[in-house]
Amino acid sequence: MTSLRRGVLALLGPPVAWMLAVYIGSLALLVAASLFTTDPVSNEPTTDVTGDNLRRAFTVGENVAVVLKSAGVALAVTALCIVIALPMAFYIAKVAKPRYRRALLVSALLPLWAGYLVKGYAWKAMLRPASPFGVNTHGGFLDSVLGVTPGFGWIAVILALTYLWVPYMILPIYAGLERLPPSLLDASGDLGARPLRTFRSVIVPLLIPSIAAGSVFTFSLSLGDFIIPKIVTEGKIRLVGNLIESTLLAPNQPLAAAYTIWPLVIIVAYLVGMKRIGAFESL
Repeated sequence: MTSLRRGVLALLGPPVAWMLAVYIGSLALLVAASLFTTDPVSNEPTTDVTGDNLRRAFTVGENVAVVLKSAGVALAVTALCIVIALPMAFYIAKVAKPRYRRALLVSALLPLWAGYLVKGYAWKAMLRPASPFGVNTHGGFLDSVLGVTPGFGWIAVILALTYLWVPYMILPIYAGLERLPPSLLDASGDLGARPLRTFRSVIVPLLIPSIAAGSVFTFSLSLGDFIIPKIVTEGKIRLVGNLIESTLLAPNQPLAAAYTIWPLVIIVAYLVGMKRIGAFESL
């Protein structure tokens, strides 16, 4: 081992080991907490061990349906982020003039600068449907200006979450495009490929690692979000995060811990699936 590697290991080894220990330790405690029961009188966890919480979390149809819907929303948000981020990042990295690229990239990341709750309530104001009872008869921005709005439903959740997390998809795709050799695009054009064919057959396959990196953020953040669904649907739609929150407020901490295993299992399965298709090989 060279002196440089020893120096890096000595500098980064302890903090990285500490972070891994805390992260893995907290997950182990989470799983352990799900195995205890709650006292029906005091609502406090007891030392009695049971598997009933895991059974309720993983076998009760209503709970499984909430988890599947949450995963579906996360996948829809991720797909929509990819559709939006690919052309935007390509324009910024390869089409826009160099002196404008930094300003355009900052503009694409501007949503991250606004407050989380501010953005949530802004989307609620835009998506508000007209009331049939004489109150808010013109609805929100979309209903008043365009005359149509998806209202407070699943589409509202997907749109709001997409707006929140699409910058996390734009940035890695832009970084991947910056590393893309211009000679590949020139060679594709010389071989007679049209711009759309070049984009589909040359650029997109080379961007798979970047898309995978962005999708990890958009998928995991959407899967665990519980505030935006509550805001933009006024509590009418429950995702797995809302299920965990309501269980904690019950209060039933062991059962809530059992529910939190669901997102962990889904994220691990997602990462394993991405690895098997080779999405992380060039990262």
